Amino acid sequence: MSTNGKPKFAMYWAASCGGCEIAVLNTGEKILDVDANFEVVFWPVAMDAKYKDVEAMPDGSILLTLFNGGIRNQENEEIAHLLRRKSQILVAFGSCACEGCIPGLANLSSTEQIFKAVYDSVTSENAQNYRPQFHTTMPEGDIHIPKFYPVLRTLDQVVDVDYYLPGCPPESHQIAAVIDLVIQVLNGQASLPLKGAVIGAGQSTVCDDCPRQRNVKTIKAFRRIHEVEELDPELCLLEQGIPCNGPATRNGCGALCPKAGAQCIGCYGPANGVVDYGARLISAFASVIDSNDPEEIEQILDQIPDPAGQFYRFNLAGSLLRAGKPAWKQ
Repeated sequence: MSTNGKPKFAMYWAASCGGCEIAVLNTGEKILDVDANFEVVFWPVAMDAKYKDVEAMPDGSILLTLFNGGIRNQENEEIAHLLRRKSQILVAFGSCACEGCIPGLANLSSTEQIFKAVYDSVTSENAQNYRPQFHTTMPEGDIHIPKFYPVLRTLDQVVDVDYYLPGCPPESHQIAAVIDLVIQVLNGQASLPLKGAVIGAGQSTVCDDCPRQRNVKTIKAFRRIHEVEELDPELCLLEQGIPCNGPATRNGCGALCPKAGAQCIGCYGPANGVVDYGARLISAFASVIDSNDPEEIEQILDQIPDPAGQFYRFNLAGSLLRAGKPAWKQ
């Protein structure tokens, strides 16, 4: 507890875009409940706080930490271990921490390929072919920047995680519900779920929340949504040949994308019981194809223009694959 009697709260941003931070602010007035019930002691994007301040805290003195972002470099890993020691409850907050998300797709490439894309692309001016130097000696002293790791890892691949709150970003109403739950626990009105539970999300698939009808399985081709002249507003998108990830994706978003006529892209991660997200999706896509010929089925599946992005856009780092050969060979 802090000197004012409130439990301590922390939030950290590792390898991610910052959307999770915005989603927290989008809870509106609910953010005032956080201030009313917690002392915010560490939230670098919102307040001036130093790592040394956290290091000086007793172990276990922070009640709740929301950790968003994957582990891409040495600093991310060090802070993950630091916040794990200082926190009673550590939550993998958002898709990047839970699964790796978009940054995890870089696991298909080597470090040099990543640096080349960043420092030698058409949008970069780097005639001297500079690359990051993780240690440089200057007259004023040594300069260190965090070492870049060849493979991005999820939070639970680095430290022990208590709970998972998925989404890219998590829906604000789900974040608000989790805040309410923690406050109720503090007031003795509720109990925490079992360790390792997924919170702020559903227990089934996006398809179960989707009002579209599923009754026809006669697909002969997969198409991008802009290639379809006219979508049936009531029929399942997948059964119209649109690669929709709903059959393997955890519900909790309210099926916002399919309801609006756009395919689910999987930002809430694997549904309960899904061992490998990509494998489940390949099976689901194959099931709507109107063919019993393995070669024809394979040809139709080959029409999907970006298999890695389709099947592992949010989940590569947390999947059974985790990375491609260029990254693993380093």
